[in-house]
Amino acid sequence: MTAQQAIVLALQASIMMTVFGFGLEASPGDVVYLVRRPSLLGRSLLAMFVIMPAFAILVVKVFALPPPVEIALVALSISPIPPILPGRQTQAGGDVSYGLGLMVITGLLSILIVPVAVEILARSLTRPFAMPPAAIARVVLLIAILPLAAGVACRAMWPAVAARIAKPIDLIAKVGLVIGVLAILASVLPAIFSQAGEGAIAAMAAFVVVGLAVGHWLGGPDADHRPVLALSTASRHPAIALAIAKANFPDEPYLGAAIVLFLLVNLLVAVPYLRRQKQRLTAVSKPAVSG
Repeated sequence: MTAQQAIVLALQASIMMTVFGFGLEASPGDVVYLVRRPSLLGRSLLAMFVIMPAFAILVVKVFALPPPVEIALVALSISPIPPILPGRQTQAGGDVSYGLGLMVITGLLSILIVPVAVEILARSLTRPFAMPPAAIARVVLLIAILPLAAGVACRAMWPAVAARIAKPIDLIAKVGLVIGVLAILASVLPAIFSQAGEGAIAAMAAFVVVGLAVGHWLGGPDADHRPVLALSTASRHPAIALAIAKANFPDEPYLGAAIVLFLLVNLLVAVPYLRRQKQRLTAVSKPAVSG
């Protein structure tokens, strides 16, 4: 096993622990939250799996981007949300149940949606895209669904144990994520700089801004739904995106660097939106405190 493979495995373990921690604080009702709200579910799928892939195709056709960036944007546009996102959505004042439910629903539906979307994109972009459902299912189940289900089951059967171990697991997972991300950044930093020119950063920033705007708008009148869908529409599962990209372009050396670059751009571009949402939370909570 190489050092980079060990880093990736450690990062995946940290993500699984993070999702397990979500489950320790969730209930079965949180997981099926969207099933009871078909209108919200429909708007969520429209934002993530229709509007953003269409926008990615537009960007790829209009702008002359490096091939790894084109492939990464298209692959990201049809990937479900990352399993660590519900924590970020909660910080922005989003509904916890909606965030968890959306992670589960999009993860499960991606097993069917992604192969179909890949076929449509292949015709639109005249590229030989293909992705077997089994490959998507393996990533979704291993990193998202199974750890979340284990956490929910633990809380249901041993609530006292779940409450006791939730914070230590969250701390260990966060430390592991930070170390893993820094290690990966160090290993791909030269490749990231090679992809940063030729409009790559601008295209990725546009994807994030449009995703935030579309998600916020389609989140509907509930202020607790808007940040969840905004961040979900703008942020995508890097492991699944990389699996799609690598399955179709195995000889392209900079796909991982392009996806890591997108993650960095996403974090930076979303900062103003997150600040605005936190200001909203502060404004809403002040009357309650003064009363």
